[in-house]
Amino acid sequence: MNTEKSGAQAGPSGIALPVTGFSRGADRVIGWFGEIASALWTVLVAVIVVQVVARYAFNKGSITMEELQWHLYAIGFMLGISFTEIRERNVRIDVLAERFSQRTRLWIELGGIVTMLLTFCGFVIWFAVPYFWSSFQLNETSASPGGLPYRWFLKSFIVTAFVLLALAGLSRLSRVWVALFGRR
Repeated sequence: MNTEKSGAQAGPSGIALPVTGFSRGADRVIGWFGEIASALWTVLVAVIVVQVVARYAFNKGSITMEELQWHLYAIGFMLGISFTEIRERNVRIDVLAERFSQRTRLWIELGGIVTMLLTFCGFVIWFAVPYFWSSFQLNETSASPGGLPYRWFLKSFIVTAFVLLALAGLSRLSRVWVALFGRR
């Protein structure tokens, strides 16, 4: 397959995949969430610095600040998962696959996306939606005195993260499909 003609680009995985209209749009949406996640790390560092200064300079600890730290960390991490997938910055173990032909690698990629990635995302979403919804209906708050309210807000990011990861999987699947079967 001529990668110049098809518009395929080889990422860190070494698999040359063409860009599709769907993948372009999906990757743009995921990129927007990835930028939010990137900004959250700066906010998290600022919250940590404020908490440390308050605790050690003024002897003022805050459960709210501690919970805010792990909420920001959790949201940043969960939003970053799909961003990592579209940028191919995830850990891949291609010890055997690097010896295979490009076509064989594409078939392995297709099988992995369908049987593992999308199936796992569907499974997590299936159980995360009622988990979030129950928390929302109860207006769940922190069990700690002085903790953060709206625990459901944090739980909503489990659903968001796996919907975005499924979108990233579908984006990659569209690219693998075109690489294998061509544009129809």
